[in-house]
Amino acid sequence: MQTNFSPTQLQNPEIAVANDILRTCVHCGFCTATCPTFVTLGDELDSPRGRIYLIKDMLENDRAASEEEVLHIDRCLSCLSCMTTCPSGVDYMHLVDHARVHIEETYSRPLMDRVLREVLARVLPYPARMRAALALARVGKPFAGLLVGENQVFGRLRAMLSLAPDRLPAAQNLGGTVHRPAGEVKGRAALLAGCAQQAIAPSINLATIELLNRLGVEVVVPAAAGCCGALVHHMGRHEEALAAARRNVAAWEGFDAVVVNTSGCGTVVKDYGFLLRHDEMAGAAAKVSAKTRDISEYLLEIYQPSRPAPGVTVAYHAACSLQHGQKVTSAPKTLLRKAGFAVVEPKDAHLCCGSAGTYNIMQPEIAAALRRRKLDTLNAKEPDVIAAGNIGCLTQLAGDGVPTVHTVELLNWMAGGTKPAGLK
Repeated sequence: MQTNFSPTQLQNPEIAVANDILRTCVHCGFCTATCPTFVTLGDELDSPRGRIYLIKDMLENDRAASEEEVLHIDRCLSCLSCMTTCPSGVDYMHLVDHARVHIEETYSRPLMDRVLREVLARVLPYPARMRAALALARVGKPFAGLLVGENQVFGRLRAMLSLAPDRLPAAQNLGGTVHRPAGEVKGRAALLAGCAQQAIAPSINLATIELLNRLGVEVVVPAAAGCCGALVHHMGRHEEALAAARRNVAAWEGFDAVVVNTSGCGTVVKDYGFLLRHDEMAGAAAKVSAKTRDISEYLLEIYQPSRPAPGVTVAYHAACSLQHGQKVTSAPKTLLRKAGFAVVEPKDAHLCCGSAGTYNIMQPEIAAALRRRKLDTLNAKEPDVIAAGNIGCLTQLAGDGVPTVHTVELLNWMAGGTKPAGLK
């Protein structure tokens, strides 16, 4: 793609990166076939190629974002399926991230939109606040049916209430804890405990720690580590994302590996080296990115089951952040089969389920359509359980009759650990 940035504009390192990315695109349109929003809406501007044109025009002309650009860029899930499909290697992730920062800095959103985004940024990255919000949502959930009509605010409130669990698990605060194996210590890893995960599904962290300890790995959750920054990063709140990255990089120095069991977080942590490339912590950030592993990657060489095959069919849902963002595709399925499960996959395994961080709150109609499509293709395989490696996906796909369980919970069970709640 030809670009027309001025020499002055190209002195900005962010614009220079955007220019290189734009010039990689050859307009082929392969991305449209695998883009969830284009498949759902059929609008060229809701495809990666269409959004690339919008971003190019906005940045080249060095102008504030318009309502049209905000509409279509907001509809992007950042699922990154387009990057898997693209034959030219267009780095769409960094381009759309830059566009979101530009929107945040130049566009004035409607008041209620600003309020909701501020609330999400101030609540979701903090487990205690998240639990309090979920407790309030449980009170309001029976009244969700009163929020009728096409009003955007009502639609988002309905989506928020529908995602609240019927029961809250016991509070989990792992910060500053060290979990040592009973026998020989064969490795030492830092665990990212996550934000929403600690509030919604603390069993995932417990299963991770239990399994790694059994395999001889000491697990540490540094007190100084916190939210990975993904939530604010995808809102275009750049400085807040950088602050989160700096805090975690400092907390994770000295470990053999950083293990992440929420793939949406893992994609961002693996990108710390890029995010902080101009920072004084650039070198340390690059080292953290290099040693970060999804839990399935980390387990691949050391996992050993101890129980006989359970006769359970698992429909594996590949989280976009894992298969497209991190390019981890075979490890979870290999581990599940090694553990004795029969593994099946939906026919649209490459398509997003509609979770995408806060997307199912901010874009509830599109998210609901993607959820229904994904559940239909998963249920067509007649599984006993749906497994995924991301808490967002598990929450999005829950409540349709088939239990949703994190992959690591199933692996821990077959290695002698606790049977996941919800399984028959």
